[in-house]
Amino acid sequence: MKGYAMLKIGSVGWVEKEKPACGAMDAICKPLAIAICTSDVHTVWEGAVGERHDMILGHECCAEVVEVGADVKDFKPGDRVLVPAITPDWNSLEAQAGYAMHSGGMLAGWKFSNFKDGVFAEYFHVNDADGNLAHLPKEINVVDACMLSDMVPTGFHGVELADVQFGDVVLVIGIGPVGLMAVAGTNMRGAARIIAVGSRPVCVEAAKKYGASDIINYKNGPIEDQVMRLTDGKGVDRVIIAGGTVDTFASAVKALKPGGKIGSVNYLGSGDSIRIPRVEWGVGMGHKAIVGGLMPGGRLRMEKLGALVAAGKLDVSLLSTHVYEGWDKLPGALQLMKDKPADVIKPVVVLER
Repeated sequence: MKGYAMLKIGSVGWVEKEKPACGAMDAICKPLAIAICTSDVHTVWEGAVGERHDMILGHECCAEVVEVGADVKDFKPGDRVLVPAITPDWNSLEAQAGYAMHSGGMLAGWKFSNFKDGVFAEYFHVNDADGNLAHLPKEINVVDACMLSDMVPTGFHGVELADVQFGDVVLVIGIGPVGLMAVAGTNMRGAARIIAVGSRPVCVEAAKKYGASDIINYKNGPIEDQVMRLTDGKGVDRVIIAGGTVDTFASAVKALKPGGKIGSVNYLGSGDSIRIPRVEWGVGMGHKAIVGGLMPGGRLRMEKLGALVAAGKLDVSLLSTHVYEGWDKLPGALQLMKDKPADVIKPVVVLER
C-alpha cells in the first residue's frame, strides 16, 4: 500500500509499505476522507514528538472497514465508521483509572502518527475496534465526519477541563478549528459571555456564528489588558487555551478571576518551560487551577458527538474551508495547513463519497 509519511524532521513524501496485519480485536480500514491537522505540521516541521522515519502521517478521517479480527463483535467489512484520533487500550489500568488517553504511558492513547502509522494511507490499523470505532450516522457526510475525529472532541474537552458553568464569562484563546469548537461547546454549556481571541477574518466570523460575543485581536496588545477593559477589571470565570505558545499561560492566569479554571487543549510544539506569573497567581494561593489534557477517545465519545451533529445540534461545516478530491491533492493540502493563508480553517481530502 502507499502512504504519505514523515521521512524525517522537516521532510515528507510518499512511501510504500505492507498492508497492516489485523489482530483478533482489531480492524483494518480504508479512509473515505482525511483531514489535515496543525498537529501534523508540529510533528513534521517542529519535531514536536521527536524524530520519526517513514512514519505515515494523519490522525483525522472517516473510513470503511475492510477487515475485522475474530473477536470483533459490532463491526464488519463494509461498515462506514467514525475514527477518533485517540485510540486507547481499553483494558489498561490507566483506562480503569479514568484516563484512557494515557493508556500505556502519557499521551500513549494517541497512536496514529505518533507510535504507529497514521491514516494517510490506503489502509490503516485500529486497535480494539469495538472500543474505538463508531458507526457513521447516515445523516453525516464524509467531510463533516472528519471533524469528529479530533476538532470537536478536543474543543469540547477544553470546555470540560475549564468546567464551564451556566452564566460564566469565558475566554477562548485561539480560534482555529479546535478553538471554534471550544466556542461552540462553551455556548452549549450556557456561558453568558464568550470572549474569543483571534485575528483571521474567516475564523472571527465563524466564532461569532458559534456564539462568541466579543473578539480580541492579540495583535492589538496583551490579551489580559484587553480582557480587563472588556470586563471592567473583573476578569473571566474560565479560560480555554486552544492556541498560542508557552507564553500564553501568563495571559490566561492574568485574565482569570480567583477561583477560576484554565483548560488547555493546545499542542505546544516548541518551548521548554511554561511561565506562570507569581503575583497574578495569587503568589501561589489564588485558587487559579490549570489543567491540560489530551482529548478522550473511544467509541462512546464518538457516538455522542456524532449524535449532536446528526441531530443538527452542532454544525461543523464551517470548519472545512478547503475540500479536495483524490490522493494526489494530499501533499498540497498538508502544505496549505503549514502555510495557513488567511482564508483557511481546515483542509479535507475526499477519497470516496
